[in-house]
Amino acid sequence: MTEPLREFGDQIAAALQEDAVRTEIVRGELILWAKRLSIVRVLTFLRDDPRCLFKVLVDLCGVDYPERPERFEVVYNLLSLKLNRRVRVKVATDENEPVPSVTGVFSSAGWYEREAWDLFGIFFSDHPDLRRILTDYGFEGHPLRKDFPLTGYVEVRYDEDRKRVVYEPVKLKQEFRSFDFLSPWEGMSQILPGDEKAKDGGKT
Repeated sequence: MTEPLREFGDQIAAALQEDAVRTEIVRGELILWAKRLSIVRVLTFLRDDPRCLFKVLVDLCGVDYPERPERFEVVYNLLSLKLNRRVRVKVATDENEPVPSVTGVFSSAGWYEREAWDLFGIFFSDHPDLRRILTDYGFEGHPLRKDFPLTGYVEVRYDEDRKRVVYEPVKLKQEFRSFDFLSPWEGMSQILPGDEKAKDGGKT
């Protein structure tokens, strides 16, 4: 199964040599790394070329690797119903460099790109309506970034007295604690009554 995928990946890379970075097989799936500014050409080729015919954009998402210089990956999962094939396309970017919108290639990308913008802060240039989609319009930050605090910055609740939704700084009833996940048998240092018998084979 891997060899046909590798050959198919080599064909795509040869056809997109100016726009592709590399191909790889990971867990039996073909991954094509594309240049950020070439993503529209790459997806157009994969959609229209008779050897590919990836007509369905299954989804688009962001991934955050804060330790990398280009911390974000934008991942496009494509499906060819006619040829029964899948391919995953990836581009790398950072907080400042926009990724070209692919809404002109796949109209379904519109909401996916808004989600990646909302949750990761990945900017998509030429998007027709790039605004938040899952968080509130006044929300600060991007909650799926690895450096976003687990508690967030504000909490939202409905105030019965004011008859409206109010935003307040997060107040924790209890500070976060460092939990010890060792089982009692792993973390126990005290010798329990009867344990001394194990040392001499139970002779005493």
